[in-house]
Amino acid sequence: MDLILRDARLPGDAATSVDIGIEDGKIAAIATDLAAEGETLDVAGRLVTPGFVETHIHLDKSCILDRCSDQGGDITGAIAEVARAKGSFTPEDVYARGRRTVEKCILQGTTHMRTQLEVDPVVGLRGFEGVLQLVDDYRWAIDIEICVFPQEGLLNNPGTEELMVEAMRRGARVVGGAPYTDSDPHGQIDRVFAIAREFDADIDMHLDLSNDPTTLDLDYVCELAERYGRGGRTAIGHVTKLAYAEPGTFADAARRLADSGVALTVLPSTDLFLMGRDQACGQSRGVTHAHRLLGYGVNCSLSTNNVLNPFTPFGDCSLVRMANLNANICHVGAAHDVVECFNMVTTRAARLMNIDGYGLEAGMSADLAVLDCDSPYAAVSELAPVLYAFKRGRRTMTRPAAQIHRPA
Repeated sequence: MDLILRDARLPGDAATSVDIGIEDGKIAAIATDLAAEGETLDVAGRLVTPGFVETHIHLDKSCILDRCSDQGGDITGAIAEVARAKGSFTPEDVYARGRRTVEKCILQGTTHMRTQLEVDPVVGLRGFEGVLQLVDDYRWAIDIEICVFPQEGLLNNPGTEELMVEAMRRGARVVGGAPYTDSDPHGQIDRVFAIAREFDADIDMHLDLSNDPTTLDLDYVCELAERYGRGGRTAIGHVTKLAYAEPGTFADAARRLADSGVALTVLPSTDLFLMGRDQACGQSRGVTHAHRLLGYGVNCSLSTNNVLNPFTPFGDCSLVRMANLNANICHVGAAHDVVECFNMVTTRAARLMNIDGYGLEAGMSADLAVLDCDSPYAAVSELAPVLYAFKRGRRTMTRPAAQIHRPA
């Protein structure tokens, strides 16, 4: 075989050691004491997981703190700062900043990504061109798909829809939206679904980003997902309104999402940073409890969203850290819920993105990460670092395990 990972622990069984044989970029066999020859890597009882999946990140506007003044405001201020900055974006600039972020993701064991990407008459397709080059240049380490969306409105921003359609023609695979910035939120949602049907594309929308749960655009998204048969191909992100909803409202929304097949991505770092700023004391957390939604049958993921910009002036692109942050924010303590936090950055995230060939079974793509722990629970609770990552069986990163140097 091309590569054999010896003495590995799999996510569902920390007690049993197995070997993983890799050939032609795929997992060829998983067995105890695998009888095979080839290059061998002894992972010494550590956890081997399918690579991490970043379902919602913004490469085009990452790493722009040096050109923004508002680094501690609310959602309106963050949008305004980026709107001011993106007029000077060039494809080369977007590529350079996006490359910095993509490489951080690779170093954290991420093997798949969906990047949200803004188009409008101000930035044109310059951000798209820069990220499209990243998609090609980093295919050896990570599969990146582009979700094109209108950050500052669609129906109120003439020329934006034409740019979205052009980006879809040129390689964007997902269409998104941000209805809360539009003069006609439901009208924008209608147009997003129409573009998705035209290009047979998945949908991934920023939605319900506020602290007022009295109205929920997710109801209309679920209605259209059912009407057009888009269940399993529609996702929504943020939905901080559910963090403020009464239990009955939360339960109704959860059942609506589950019945329509609409998935939800929670962005713990950004939602925590932006929400609660209208309160002088006892600021709310503003992060929707994804693990509770799972109990209703809703598929959920956790993701990074923004990195080093006014929406989130932090970020090392570690999805293990995001899972841990979410567990802390949402008072996740039960072991099975902690493990679900891990699933929401691996298997559940892969399901949200409809990734083919993802998993730890023979025949699946050998997109793997090795963590310095023996179980998903330990990974999240102890913030275990990634020591190795592989894309289609080829090693893409190595991080030496930490050592203590005791006195002689």
